[in-house]
Formats: sequence, structure tokens, C-alpha cells
Amino acid sequence: MSPKSVVYKKMCKDKSVGVYMGKRDFIDRVDSVEPVDGVILIDPVLLKGKKVYVTLACTFRYGKDDMDILGITFRRDIYLCTRQVYPALQDKEQCTLTKVQEKLLQKLGENGYPFFFEFPDNLPCSVYLQPAPTDVGKHCAIEFEVKVFSAESQDAKVHKRSTVRLMIRKVQYAPENLGPAPSVSFTRNFLMSDKPMHVEASLEKQTYYHGEPIKVLVKINNESNRTVKNIILSVDQTANVVLYSNDSYMKTVATEDSGDSLGQGGKMEKVYTLLPLLANNKERRGIVLDGKLKHEDTNLASTSLNFGVLVELYKCYKVFQLACSFVVYFFSEIGLELPFQLMHPNPDSGNSGPYQFIRTFLFLYTFALHDIMYSAKTHSFSRWHAA
Repeated sequence: MSPKSVVYKKMCKDKSVGVYMGKRDFIDRVDSVEPVDGVILIDPVLLKGKKVYVTLACTFRYGKDDMDILGITFRRDIYLCTRQVYPALQDKEQCTLTKVQEKLLQKLGENGYPFFFEFPDNLPCSVYLQPAPTDVGKHCAIEFEVKVFSAESQDAKVHKRSTVRLMIRKVQYAPENLGPAPSVSFTRNFLMSDKPMHVEASLEKQTYYHGEPIKVLVKINNESNRTVKNIILSVDQTANVVLYSNDSYMKTVATEDSGDSLGQGGKMEKVYTLLPLLANNKERRGIVLDGKLKHEDTNLASTSLNFGVLVELYKCYKVFQLACSFVVYFFSEIGLELPFQLMHPNPDSGNSGPYQFIRTFLFLYTFALHDIMYSAKTHSFSRWHAA
């Protein structure tokens, strides 16, 4: 491996099994998802004849651990797939290995065993709801993990000392083929007014990157006898949680109260700028954020690209929209909505956007919370720089 290669390693407490993976972020390209692969290191002496299994799990958590009562946990497994790794059911030489697996097996020797999973279609991406500043522990989230354990059989009791869990993420990046720029217009007729009011709002493009200002062009041709008293713009995040019912939650993540007015017979054309940032919403409970690993910073959740397919699956998807409200004299209100996408640029496309997004997961925002992915008391996680 090159000196820059990073391999994620984690061992169980009794040192009988360990997991090695070349990455922890797996890209969902809508039509396909990167497979999960790695190598399991076993110690035959410490196993004492037990078998070794590896599991890929996607879990929807909708309550804190301390809310569990009468053995009922507030979590549901969306996807669960378990395979036996040791004793191997297939000869290593017959397995199709990735380059990372080949180099790991060369370094780990005969006690290394490869594993491989493919994500099923339409699983959600890694997200979680921002808790209140006073909340502790794990909260509502969609989490992915690779779990390795040793036991007499797959259904036998599993001891924590013989189990290792490594959190991973399923992410989406902005598509290469961007859609048309959103625009909307309407004409409003008023009572006792011979002529109407024409309003138009448009964005520069359909997809914006996290940390990029959103500019909206507003045009008003007020031929009516009413007066526009104020123009208010906001960016709203809509999260649709499909579990046992189709719940929808809307949170405003950026607002611009311009105070602009327009009299009778007037015309107006102005560009307004909004900047939806997590840094401005740290105290807002219930905002959906991108999933994070350990204590890394994160950002507002990226838009889901495949939420329109098989919504009967248990998942959470996010939609961003820009809302423009026009307060007209006599206390009537006119509203426009412009849907758009808020995402990260694809690192492979060479477009880093206004801020560089690199594989070390340094985000634009600084946001420290309690670790929601796994316990901070676990000190066995380390980064192994391959030679």
C-alpha cells in the first residue's frame, strides 16, 4: 500500500477477532452502491473452536437507550445480513478480492479472511436528528455497522468481549448531470383591483454544495392597487420518516427578513442571498444532519436522491426548499416554493465546490456533541497506516 493509505482497524476485547477496512464511507450512486469489503483477523488459539461471523446491519433508532422498557428497544433493524467467515466456506484463492483485500491478506497472513457485502436497493443514507444541547446518549438516527463476533453457532449467545463493531456510513454526493434551475411564477388577482400582481422567483441552479450561498432572484410587477409591505425568504428542511406512519417534519434552517416594500404600480428586481449552515442552527433540536463517525464534525443532511422509490421501506429522506413570502397590504400573504438539492460534491469528479471536501472528513462546521455512533469508552479503535 502507498504511505498515504489508511486502514481502519478494531479488535475485540479478548483479542480473538479483529476487523480491517480500507474505508468507512460507501457512496450511493442511486443506481448502484459501493460494496462493503474488508478482512477479518482471527486468533485460532483464543477462539477455542468457535466459529466467526460477520454482519452488515442498518438500524433505525427512534429513542434513547434509557427509554428501553420491559425488554422493548426503540430501534428497528432495516437490514441485517450475516455470513460465516471462519471456518471458511470457500477457498480464499477462489474468492474475488479487491486490491485493498489483497494487500491486507499479504500483510496479515494466513489468519486473515476476506468478507464482502452488497447493499440492497433503496436503503437510506446515514443521518441523525440533532439532539438538544442537554441531551446525552444515542438518539434518533439511521446507522450502519459491520459487526464481527465469535460463537458456537450463529444463533448462540454472543459475548461482548468476543464482539467487535465498526460503524460505517452510506453517503450520496451531488450527481454529475445537474437538472434545470428551479423557477416559479404566478399572477395574483385581488378584490377591487383591476389589474393583478405578477411575481417570479428563480435560482441559479438546482444543486448547491454545503457552505455555498444560495442566491434567489425575485421579480415583482405590481400592477394592482395593493402594496407589498415585506418580503421574507427562508430555506426549509423537510424530513419524511417512513416507519409505521408517514411522518413529515419541517425545520427552517435559514431566514432573510428583508423589510423591502413595493408600492402600487411599482416594479422590482432584486437578488437575495441565504446561507443554510449548521453553525447557525446548533441549538435547534430535531434538524436532520448527515451521519458522522465518532467525534467528527458534520453538517445539515444532504438531499436524498432516491426517496421516490419504494417508500414503504423504513427510512428517512430529506428535501430542501426555498420559500418566499410576500406580505401584502390588508394582511394577505402570498407564498412561493422552490425545491432544490443541498449536497456535497463528488470527490471523484474533481469539483471541490466553494470549500474543499476531503476524505479526512473535515467539514465546514464546528459542532461537538456526544458520540452517537459508539461509546467513547471504547479505546480499541485505531488507525493503522500501512507501509
